[in-house]
Amino acid sequence: MDLVTSSRELKVYKLAYQAPMEVFLLTKKFPVEERFDLTSQIRRYTRSVVSNIVEAWRRRRYPKNFVSKLTESETETDETLLWLDMALDCNYISKEEHEKLSDKYDHILSMLVLMIKNRDKWCFSKT
Repeated sequence: MDLVTSSRELKVYKLAYQAPMEVFLLTKKFPVEERFDLTSQIRRYTRSVVSNIVEAWRRRRYPKNFVSKLTESETETDETLLWLDMALDCNYISKEEHEKLSDKYDHILSMLVLMIKNRDKWCFSKT
């Protein structure tokens, strides 16, 4: 296994970075009246997932902080799933688009849980 030297090399980062780009394109089709509500919310939460992963990576020296940031990312992932459900129920996205993105965020969530569970693999002590 190669040593990961940057958060950008993490599989979870790559997936969590790609997903908001897809959401951004989908939300461009949302009604104008949703610009400051659903559109803004879903975009903000999808971006927060990946930004918390980046912050967690930088806090690897401090296992509790590392886990805390990954937990925030987990929470943002769940909230993203909520907004995707709402977009589906409002008929702003198709069932296929919903399934594709939900699967992606479920996968991100699983990866985050594994990172938290195996924090010792990712964290290192202060020297």
